[in-house]
Amino acid sequence: MANYITVSALNNYLKRKFEADIHLNRVFLKGEISNSKLHTRGHLYFSIKDENSVISAVMFSTNASTLNFEPKDGTKVFVEGKVTVYEGSGKYQIVVTKMQPDGIGELYIAYEKLKAQLEKEGLFKRELKKPIPKYPQRIGIVTAPTGAAIRDILSTIKRRFPIAETILFPALVQGETAKNSIVENIQKAQNYDLDVLIVGRGGGSIEDLWAFNEEIVARAIFACPIPVISAVGHEVDFTIADFVADLRAPTPTGAAELAVPNMVDVFKLIENFRIRLGTSTSNRLNLLRKRLDALANSYTLKNPSVFYEAKEQKLSILMDKLSNIVQNKLEFSRKRYEAVIESYVLKNPLSFYEKDREKILLWKTKLIANSNLFLKEKGQSYALLLNKLDLLNPLNILKKGYSVVTKEDKVIIEAKDLKSGDKINIRLSSGYIDAKVEEVKEN
Repeated sequence: MANYITVSALNNYLKRKFEADIHLNRVFLKGEISNSKLHTRGHLYFSIKDENSVISAVMFSTNASTLNFEPKDGTKVFVEGKVTVYEGSGKYQIVVTKMQPDGIGELYIAYEKLKAQLEKEGLFKRELKKPIPKYPQRIGIVTAPTGAAIRDILSTIKRRFPIAETILFPALVQGETAKNSIVENIQKAQNYDLDVLIVGRGGGSIEDLWAFNEEIVARAIFACPIPVISAVGHEVDFTIADFVADLRAPTPTGAAELAVPNMVDVFKLIENFRIRLGTSTSNRLNLLRKRLDALANSYTLKNPSVFYEAKEQKLSILMDKLSNIVQNKLEFSRKRYEAVIESYVLKNPLSFYEKDREKILLWKTKLIANSNLFLKEKGQSYALLLNKLDLLNPLNILKKGYSVVTKEDKVIIEAKDLKSGDKINIRLSSGYIDAKVEEVKEN
């Protein structure tokens, strides 16, 4: 007998087959939306068709909520998702995770590429974003001079914070020349004393908002020294300008609300400060009044003489101590003086001289004897040395008949040092003789 299975088992089997096929886990389709229905829970049910075929599709609320356009019947789209089988009906369908209108694929790729580049350069860093002042006095607005965006911004600022001054820098916000117009007006706004600058426009398609995805606009916002609030499109619209700006607003109206406080809230805050100031002042006055009362009722102020008498008594005690110290010091000095006056030395000053006179005479005698002995010994040594020098004196040899012959102040020792005709000098014991050599003879 054949093995029969249930319809559910078959559909479940087919579903597992679909899910096991890697080629069906990520499918990229393009086509036209039809039979679009939005469920109350946020799920989007529709079909995608071309000239010849159609496939059912579902986009769950988690992904559908990220769409930045309204999917309508007849809209051509690019979708990404996986193909599976819905077991309840046995129909296969595509579960869509991403969807974008046909015709903006290249723009989307350019958007993601520039976004990644600027993020890598650090233009999105939170720590570089400038704070928005709480109470701005002058607000600049770079947007189209006509349209809902400027009306919403101006009316919101006037309603919430009418004391703020607004300056419009009219710019093109759509088309080929829009990016240059926006950059020029951002740079122009820097010549005004602005507290905050709103840059944006109303909603539209990605093509309409593309000027705010241009690199030169992003860099102009980043380089602007004024805090910048971006206000481009609706809440679901995100542009490069939103990431670079110091603060992103969901709509132009939201930008105005973020730029200025509500005057009603300011008045409430001022009133709160006034009440707190009054309470603080009152508490402070009460505290000071209590301190004043305490001082006025103090024992010292009511009985000032008591304070004076206590100080007077303390002064008397100190004066007595000082007097005793002075008297003791004087008495000590007087006793020392009397001791010195009565001392043996002052009464007999010659006793010290007589006592050491004999010692001095003895030292004198010893000094004279030692000096004489020293001089005698030195005299004998001198005479001995003098006698030795006298024996070595060459002049004493001359007294014995010898002489010293020199030629040109050079002593002649041998005859060979002279020749006939040389002039010589002969030193005798007494006097000199100049002579001339007639003949030289050698032994």
